[in-house]
Amino acid sequence: MGLTAVVPRSQGFTLLELLLVVFLLGLVYALSGPLLEAGNAGLSIKSAARQLAAGFRKARSIAVTQHTEAGLTIDAKARTFSVTGDPRVYDLPRNVEVTMFTAQSEILSDAAASIRFFPDGSSTGGRVAVSIGEAKDMIDVDWLTGRVKLL
Repeated sequence: MGLTAVVPRSQGFTLLELLLVVFLLGLVYALSGPLLEAGNAGLSIKSAARQLAAGFRKARSIAVTQHTEAGLTIDAKARTFSVTGDPRVYDLPRNVEVTMFTAQSEILSDAAASIRFFPDGSSTGGRVAVSIGEAKDMIDVDWLTGRVKLL
């Protein structure tokens, strides 16, 4: 009888298995893009709403501590806002739409409006909507107390 040698099979993956894995990774990457982008829209809205709420609170704080009127002005077309007493102009994300509901006396132009705070903490009041498509966040500024609330 002859001796036969058993040669162990080399450990590893075949070319077919590697191609299948690369194809599946590409498929997952292609499908996850739109899902991640939808999540970014929500983050942009939340970020813009929090940024505006902080700006309103800053304006109220300036009005109360310095015993003067202070306000926050939003330019919806340029997607920027500024606070009285602060030389900086703050940018909002480019993909968000900002709509402001405020007193008629606070509408500065077709694209700009403000909410003013008084030394006693009260304000002209109003509401700001930050949206991308159907997704929306609201910021409410109470006229009597000047309280800023994210809705």
